[in-house]
Amino acid sequence: MPFLANRLRCVALLMAVVLLGSCSLVTPTVKTQLAELRSGQYNIDKKHAALIFKIGHMGLSTFVGRFNDVNATLDFDPANIAATKLDAQVAVASIDVNNADLAESLRGSTWFDAQQFPQAKFTTLSVQPQSGNTFRFTGNLTLHGVTAPVTLDVTFHGGANNVLTGFYTLGFSAAGTIKRSTFGIDSYIPMIGDDVTLEVYAEFQRQ
Repeated sequence: MPFLANRLRCVALLMAVVLLGSCSLVTPTVKTQLAELRSGQYNIDKKHAALIFKIGHMGLSTFVGRFNDVNATLDFDPANIAATKLDAQVAVASIDVNNADLAESLRGSTWFDAQQFPQAKFTTLSVQPQSGNTFRFTGNLTLHGVTAPVTLDVTFHGGANNVLTGFYTLGFSAAGTIKRSTFGIDSYIPMIGDDVTLEVYAEFQRQ
């Protein structure tokens, strides 16, 4: 019953926080050196994950949106970082632009065509060290029925035991740029920009 025991321990710690009026008891000690991080199979913590996109709008501003339904697994070994494998899936219909009518339009055939292409997928092909805890992940992105190579600059922010969840957790962020026209999503260029910046912020839980 390890899962139940973990949950009961979390409840007890939360009660202690409430009684003592302090968060220090549940704030983890984060190890930031790559060699200190734990290898293993990780799943994304959906409650602490964000996939954000940014695109130029009429040369006047940057339009920002996000996808709310992201799933990912990470096979991670700090001693053999080149073998790291990231697989991610995004439910295209989960697009969120803080405007229900616009979101519905973006799901339609002029843009993402979420009905015909419900998922976007990313799978790593190679991982190259850059500096410190930063790495370049090159992989295949499948979007709108098209598969093309994409590069993401990835940073591991550290790892710690999260007493609230009972999982050892890695902090992770990534950024990259794609051209939407590469994937056949080319409506209203150049009024709406072709370059799309992607940003990922996530926690991964060791299984």
